[in-house]
Amino acid sequence: MSDAHSLDTLIEALRRLPGVGAKSASRMAFHLLQHDRNGAQVLSRALQDAVLQVHHCTRCNTFTEAELCEVCRDPQRDATKLAVVETPADQAALERTGAFRGYYFVLMGRLSPLDGVGPRDIGLHQLVARATDGQVAEVIVATNFTAEGEATAHVIAEALRSRGLTVTRLARGVPAGSELEYVDLGTIAHALVDRR
Repeated sequence: MSDAHSLDTLIEALRRLPGVGAKSASRMAFHLLQHDRNGAQVLSRALQDAVLQVHHCTRCNTFTEAELCEVCRDPQRDATKLAVVETPADQAALERTGAFRGYYFVLMGRLSPLDGVGPRDIGLHQLVARATDGQVAEVIVATNFTAEGEATAHVIAEALRSRGLTVTRLARGVPAGSELEYVDLGTIAHALVDRR
């Protein structure tokens, strides 16, 4: 039995992060304790504060400290457009482009029947209520182009089109600056189908 229970607990806690295995977690823990104890305390306080202060926006479901997030409070945005994304990170990526000035709905996941994640788990009912508020004219489904993301996009599109909404999907295709011989066949096939 280890006599460093707190260290073992820290390593196990760090392993909860995506992409962090036992070796990476150990390396982080040892670094914080050996070289940056002040940084460890800053990290601890920041994590504690975030857990206590951050919750879901009541309108779009992203993370915020207020009842409504900054985007939902912005009256200059286009209320006729609603982008549906899987995560707050996806929302942040779209925001960084500066190309979208509508509002968002964050699913906080995607459909994954094998993992037991169904429409109720991703807030499909709340999305339908938000999209049918009388202001939204177009819903842009911006889920990822994975098998689960595609299934999620299909279910969302069916649920919203049946209510008379225009539903579009992010375009996909050959990335700018790439050479066709190095692009995977699925991407090339989608680019041909979605050509304009």
